[in-house]
Amino acid sequence: MRMNLYQSLSASAFIWGSVISLGVFAAPYPDYMQPDLRARVEALKVEAQEFATTAMNARKRSKILWEWINAYAIAGYYIPVNATQIVSTILAYPNAQGASRYQALDNYLYEFTFLDENPDGLGQLEADVGPFEAASLVSLQQKYTVGSQPIETGGGFLIARHFMANYGRYQATDPTADNYVTIHSTNTKVRFTHGQYPVSGMHGGFRGSADALVFRLASGRLSPGDVVTVTYGDTSEGSRGFRMSDVSSDQMPLPIYVDLTGSNQFFSLPIQPIAVAGSLLNNVNVFAPSVVATGEAFDISVRAEDIYYNRATGPIPGWSVNIGDSFTYEIAAKTNPLTLIKDIVITEPGVHFVSVRSKDGSLTRRSNPILVESNPKRRIYWGDTHGHSGFAEGIGTPDRFMLWARDDARLDFVTHSEHDIWMDDNEWNVLRENVREYSKENQFIAFLGYEWTARNYQGGHHNVLFRNAAGRNRIPMQTHGTLSRLYQGLKQQHNPADIVVIPHAHQSGDYRLNDPQLEPLVEIMSQHGTFEWFGRMYLKQGHQIGFTAASDNHLSQPGYTAPKGGSLSQSGGIGAIRSHEKTRDALFDAMKDLSTYATTGERIILDVAINGYEMGQRAPFASTRKITGRVIGTSPIENISIIKNEETIFSRDYLEPGTSNSSSRSGKYRITFSSSSEPLNRGDNPRGWRTWKGKLELKNAEFAGGKISNYRNSNLQSFKQLNEKEAIFSTITRGSTSSLVLDLNRVKRNASALLTLDAAREFGGGPPIYRPHQKLENADIRLKFSISESNSNRNEYPLPNKDYIDKITVRRMAEDGPSDVSFELEDNGNRQNDYYYVRIKQIDDAYAWSSPIWIGGYPTQ
Repeated sequence: MRMNLYQSLSASAFIWGSVISLGVFAAPYPDYMQPDLRARVEALKVEAQEFATTAMNARKRSKILWEWINAYAIAGYYIPVNATQIVSTILAYPNAQGASRYQALDNYLYEFTFLDENPDGLGQLEADVGPFEAASLVSLQQKYTVGSQPIETGGGFLIARHFMANYGRYQATDPTADNYVTIHSTNTKVRFTHGQYPVSGMHGGFRGSADALVFRLASGRLSPGDVVTVTYGDTSEGSRGFRMSDVSSDQMPLPIYVDLTGSNQFFSLPIQPIAVAGSLLNNVNVFAPSVVATGEAFDISVRAEDIYYNRATGPIPGWSVNIGDSFTYEIAAKTNPLTLIKDIVITEPGVHFVSVRSKDGSLTRRSNPILVESNPKRRIYWGDTHGHSGFAEGIGTPDRFMLWARDDARLDFVTHSEHDIWMDDNEWNVLRENVREYSKENQFIAFLGYEWTARNYQGGHHNVLFRNAAGRNRIPMQTHGTLSRLYQGLKQQHNPADIVVIPHAHQSGDYRLNDPQLEPLVEIMSQHGTFEWFGRMYLKQGHQIGFTAASDNHLSQPGYTAPKGGSLSQSGGIGAIRSHEKTRDALFDAMKDLSTYATTGERIILDVAINGYEMGQRAPFASTRKITGRVIGTSPIENISIIKNEETIFSRDYLEPGTSNSSSRSGKYRITFSSSSEPLNRGDNPRGWRTWKGKLELKNAEFAGGKISNYRNSNLQSFKQLNEKEAIFSTITRGSTSSLVLDLNRVKRNASALLTLDAAREFGGGPPIYRPHQKLENADIRLKFSISESNSNRNEYPLPNKDYIDKITVRRMAEDGPSDVSFELEDNGNRQNDYYYVRIKQIDDAYAWSSPIWIGGYPTQ
């Protein structure tokens, strides 16, 4: 039977005295518990030795363990990664309990009893901490010194993998191959053997089990003081080394667990701070504010980065920085990948861009647009309200998270929103302290928050943000296990004016429920996919909500994120706040007022009004509705759509026929793939990712080049030209679009293309509950289309699947479409409470969505 790491002892075999003689109580000194808790814990330990956990005592035991865990954590001791989760599983899901959960609880009671009574029992773990270069082949060691409790024959070491770390797959069978892992001891009398052990959870298969490497003592006994060395990438017999993760981090987890007795009771050892640095320069990015006043001094940031979005290491070339003819700045070659250029001034109103070029001309980049106005009514501030670190099931430290948000992503605001089911009180205190340490009015604002992590049928995932940090307590799943209880608990302990709750679609929030005092915004896009439908469901239910986007990044990379496959397969989104100033209260009040919009990560400037009322507002009833707006894109605008209630009432194509030379024998063409992410069943998680993989063959035309428009994911997106007539490709969509951008030459009048799609299956984490991921019925299709027809038409080809109709669109691209577009529409209506919002699509498959504007009616109370 495949078991969870913490479910390895059967209840019938769970007799503590037969495993280790615990002896007289010898807690760490001074005692980390208050006397009342100590008395209840001691009674629990005695009770747990006498009989196993059952449905009758599980909740009582879990409540005591929850207090015990938090006391232990506040004292500075290491908490096993899933200990808080098992407590929440029992306390928050009374109908989802069973023998496996009770057994897991018993295992944790046993582990904490051992830790409590044997403070030196597990010994010490230390590691080569680097830094190591991202994606390089390395050899590193972790050394374990046996503590006061020996390791008996049959015991050993579980060499676990963090499920999100994309380093090499451990192997112990081929000493000449990559990722060869070995184990040695200073005790020459012991002999190890290796095998596999099924592990689920954060350091295993996460939602299922995965085999992990385990080294066991085949003979001998490890005594206190013996040293055991685990070598990752042992090169002594010809291996090239261990393939390091391509994610830079200050704490790349290489988890190790120890079994002292051969009982498969694996104890967790503290994660070591192994550092991973970026690799050589591959790209440059430049960040600038979106709105400034004429003559106002502002800063820009130039970031040298590697192919994986990390800060580049090694030599950094000099840069030339320009804003039109009015500003030129030279940056000398150096080693620091970040450059902050201060006190730039633009005196001419209008739209401006910062251009950066390396001195050798090999790298260039243009910033986001800067709108310069004589007296800006509103500023646009960019932030990420949903991101994770190693405090939950992610990677990296909270400090790394904040530094990335402030310095690498150049965000204006951020929330480190950890899953409450993996968080203890000490970690909450750290998050609260970080808000104080990193926030600075008018520069960078950190909001305290967390992710309330319930399954769909109890409310779905919701991020909870606080206006300020002082005195704030989370209302966690462990004590408030339904959405209505969350709302109630927040209102009982905090002023609703100081709370913002934001549901998201990945583990779908229950859009039937919305507390208008607490929940003004809905997250409609993240690394998990694009979920405009989710916001529409809230609107359809009559809720007055605004739109935002976030990263949901789990690698301590908020606001500027590299996709890593699996569920997190695209770059993350960011949210825009429209506010008069960058202060804590102004930004928080703007969220409460729905003065927000969402983008897929690009800093697109968007302004929408109806009869003079701005996004997020409710205008007085009028039968005539004058809709006006302006969008300033980071790339040319392809389409602007206006949605009224559930209907698109306006859609303008800005790459329409006539904007390029349709008779030319060369040009750029685009094949766009799209798939819905809306679940088939109400309350379900989104439909999974769709893979588009296949071959493209030209007739009477030739390839001059090609690429994926929104290329970010090197694992799942690619374009490779085989010759002048053939290319293979792969990309993905989930509620969004992704395009092949083709540069063609020698296009004859009868030119055509044959597109062949390989077999595929939907995929993604947070799998649907009711409709499993499906094999696509139109796999292995062959689609033939005329290239010459695409010179003047936008041709769509529907692909019916079971439950969904996906689409392929073929068209010729305009070479120089507009990136600054104003639009206007007059609509009429006689209904109260109509709502309107705007969707923007750029030619690079980037999107932006305005928050809605309502006409007449009244909001829910």
